[in-house]
Amino acid sequence: MNTEPVGLTGIDALILCGGLGTRLRSLIADRPKGLAEVAGKPVLDILVAELLGQGCRRIIFCVGHLKEQIIAHYRGRNEAEFLFAEEALPLGTGGALRNALPLVRSDPFLVLNGDSLCQVDLEQFLAFHLDRQATASLVLAEPGARHDGGIVRVDAEMRISAFVEKPNGLIPTGSYISAGIYLFQRQGVAAGPERQRYSLETDVFPALVAQGRCYGFPVAGSVVDIGTPERYRQANPS
Repeated sequence: MNTEPVGLTGIDALILCGGLGTRLRSLIADRPKGLAEVAGKPVLDILVAELLGQGCRRIIFCVGHLKEQIIAHYRGRNEAEFLFAEEALPLGTGGALRNALPLVRSDPFLVLNGDSLCQVDLEQFLAFHLDRQATASLVLAEPGARHDGGIVRVDAEMRISAFVEKPNGLIPTGSYISAGIYLFQRQGVAAGPERQRYSLETDVFPALVAQGRCYGFPVAGSVVDIGTPERYRQANPS
């Protein structure tokens, strides 16, 4: 049984920003992907401002590649408690969360990809997650013209029935894409191996879907993703 914390002020927010960002090296080789700019601001600053504006007061950065830049960028700020879960070697999205668990106080906790943006009411998302007693919940968006991300199918109760990462070909009608914003119960991550590389998208989510413990929360907004040079340019039109 989930125990509801006092709104978002009681929820830890983890931002996954430790990836190597190899696909963006041709454009931003001098900084980690999270410090790449969208509309003149580092994408991490946009995410942090949104979290602060909705009430989050404890933010954990899962850092790896060029981590010193992110740590220096946020250390000393006092709008919230900023912490850093450091990776000595790349651990993937699943391994990064497992590595950060010793710093996490809340259950559930919020997770955001550090290279994408999507507008969502986090209080409503939290209420949805708690009402369904989910182990994991994903914010979902319409795919639009995207054909290169994970697709998600849900049933009438918004339980996720299928999760396929980067399918080949057209996205089936009635599918969504993951917006890269999640709520997890601690048990959904704690069983993973320590200090090993593994993926939320290909290792964790499919297992939770098979157990019927994963739900989707659709939103009307689109996803801005800077993970590739093409999408980075789309997010920063000249």
